[in-house]
Amino acid sequence: MRIHYLSHVPFEQLGTMADWFRERDASISHSLLYQGDPLPGVDDFDVLIVMGGPMGADDESDHPWMAAEKALIRESIAAGKKVLGVCLGAQLIARVLGAAVTANPDKEVGWFAVRPTRQGVTDSIGKLFASQPQVLHWHGDTFAIPQGAVPLLESDGCANQAFRYGDNVLALQFHLELAQENAEALCEACPDDLSPGQWVEPRDTLLGKTPRFDQARLLLGRVLTTFLG
Repeated sequence: MRIHYLSHVPFEQLGTMADWFRERDASISHSLLYQGDPLPGVDDFDVLIVMGGPMGADDESDHPWMAAEKALIRESIAAGKKVLGVCLGAQLIARVLGAAVTANPDKEVGWFAVRPTRQGVTDSIGKLFASQPQVLHWHGDTFAIPQGAVPLLESDGCANQAFRYGDNVLALQFHLELAQENAEALCEACPDDLSPGQWVEPRDTLLGKTPRFDQARLLLGRVLTTFLG
């Protein structure tokens, strides 16, 4: 299995996903877009992973590489490649599929429960969240569900938390991949996101929930196993 991931900022990388892939002898390559790395050809990988970042999904004027990135995502989906988006990555997938990305009514930063939607209850990935686990959120924007996609998960703070498009595309608004040190780096890089709000946890509370990072890693493994086979 050949994995290629797109990174928008230094503090959002594969996180614990990298361990899962290495345990399965997958090859891992990347494009660090903030450094000007070139994008791969669609034949150069089996799985494309689009990571998060603080920019918006329509910020091509500030980040000119985003137009080519969207073209690669679109081509990868059309070619039947497995495509996984996390946070901004999920929003970029939604935009490529013709859905809007807008400001969520509230920022959602911290550990909050997600639950399956009506459609998600019977979906192989949606069912993994039947216990309504608390997962780590870090976003101010939200995506609409693209036409033809299946909404999988929701939360009290954000109506659209995940969708599946066919069998080869999965978009997750939240972060299962963050180990505690990754979350610390995110807190250091984006302290303004921790300003008080209804769905914002203080830094110490967010980082202090150590067992949840281990639970997220285990849940991530189940999601990847189900999605990638």
